[in-house]
Amino acid sequence: MNILKIRNELRSGKTIFDLPLRVTFYARVSTDKDEQINSLENQVQYYTELIQSKGNWTFIPGYIDEGISGTSTKKRDSFNRMIRDAKAGRFDFIITKEISRFSRSTLDSIKYTQELLEHDVGVLFQNDNINTLDSDSEFRLVVMAGVAQDEVRKLSERLKFGFRQAIKNGHVLGNDRLWGYDKKDCVLTINEAEAQIVRRIFDLYANQQMGVRRISQTLYDEGITSRKGGPFNVLTIRHILCNPKYKGWYCANKSQTVDYRSKRKIFLDESEWVMYPDPSIPAIVSEELWDRANALYKRRSRQMKAHQSRAEFHNRYPYSGKIVCEEHGTSFHRQVLKSAKGKKEVWYCREYRNQGRAGCIAPQVRTSELNQVMASIFEELLLDRQAVIDAVLETIRAVPGGRDYAQDIRRIEEDLSSIAAKKDRLLEMSIEGVITMAEFKQRNDGFNKQAQGLEESLTALRAEMEKEQQTTAREEDIRRVLEQELSFQNGIDSALVTTILDKIVVKKGSTREKLYLDIYLKFGNPLGIVLDREKSSFCVNRS
Repeated sequence: MNILKIRNELRSGKTIFDLPLRVTFYARVSTDKDEQINSLENQVQYYTELIQSKGNWTFIPGYIDEGISGTSTKKRDSFNRMIRDAKAGRFDFIITKEISRFSRSTLDSIKYTQELLEHDVGVLFQNDNINTLDSDSEFRLVVMAGVAQDEVRKLSERLKFGFRQAIKNGHVLGNDRLWGYDKKDCVLTINEAEAQIVRRIFDLYANQQMGVRRISQTLYDEGITSRKGGPFNVLTIRHILCNPKYKGWYCANKSQTVDYRSKRKIFLDESEWVMYPDPSIPAIVSEELWDRANALYKRRSRQMKAHQSRAEFHNRYPYSGKIVCEEHGTSFHRQVLKSAKGKKEVWYCREYRNQGRAGCIAPQVRTSELNQVMASIFEELLLDRQAVIDAVLETIRAVPGGRDYAQDIRRIEEDLSSIAAKKDRLLEMSIEGVITMAEFKQRNDGFNKQAQGLEESLTALRAEMEKEQQTTAREEDIRRVLEQELSFQNGIDSALVTTILDKIVVKKGSTREKLYLDIYLKFGNPLGIVLDREKSSFCVNRS
């Protein structure tokens, strides 16, 4: 059944149980303990009876994973088979206990539910009271993803400790296919054949003043190709020129992942990089040549930016890149108009900006009008604002801490007790004359050093545990911020709006007096908007 038809049926007053759906279920337990297995059996029985009891539903045998952690979906055979069967159109609806049944990562669960929706398959998270066939529930999932993102990011910070330790131990991290080097067991050695090409690139750029595109062509003309046999990609050349490893330096923290789901990264300012000479990295070019090439690269980059128009499109505003002209398929660009009444932010089709009315007759779109329309739409979506807030907070609570601090602290305390007992025995052996005083001092110093290290670790662990426990204390602050965000107290420039809004299409036939807009959210059907400027009003038509 088509998801649009399903949602129209639900809007008409029908429930999910009234629809002729092919329904299955997914059940999982993370251990092989008897009580867990019994719980799984109960789940299977419950969902089988539930689905079969609904007269309009067709029962499809469920999918079950036993004794498998939810942290990753890679080894969950039944789960993966369920996803494949869903894409093959073998059922319409999945019932499961809660979001954590799909994965311990809430964001991962959301990724799969969105993927299933693309194939007209919905999911009911029973305990969470979320049905993805309902537009509002899908909206709640998106909001939950946005808020949980920061919590997941904070948890991932713990992984950086391991990288820092590896670096201290002389292990070179990063790309295993670095031009000019061979890498084995985290150790780099120079590949002389490739190193010659790297040196050639630096020479052409720094000494012969060639641009990266001309370098690519020059290398190809000389018979020097990429590993795939074609011309060098310009990005590859840029990465070679800007990578400090080629002068024997370690460099990290050049980028950060900002979107957990898409893995989108941003490049950080050079002032935030971590760079230093690393004796474990053999240099291919001199520091002088590398520094000269990069000074030239920065100068050329500044010159290119200086030639760009100040009005060039940047994604700095909520509607940047999201307003599209139906006539030309081009984006609208922002412009601030000044008058005696003050400043007014408007948006024009790019063709109008380039050629005037001869290029496009679509009227300007005012930011203030869009703000009114969007606020109205989101107010309607957020009628049950408190339910959304509660769902977000529950998501944050469900994110695993990733470490059992109590267990680690207990283990260290046991180790300290063991060392104390060994020291007592050592003293007895010294008194009894079993060991010399020199032996006693040497071994006692060793025990003291071990104990000192453990004490330091214990202090750090207790501090980390205290920090994690503060999450509960922060819940009220999070709730207050969410209430402000979802009531638009901070204006329509909210990150929430930019996350939810997909695009706004300015329809053909729009005039200065009356605008016809199609608004696409990242869920649900498009909304048709008629904005009457003479009456200072608008109406919403749902598809």
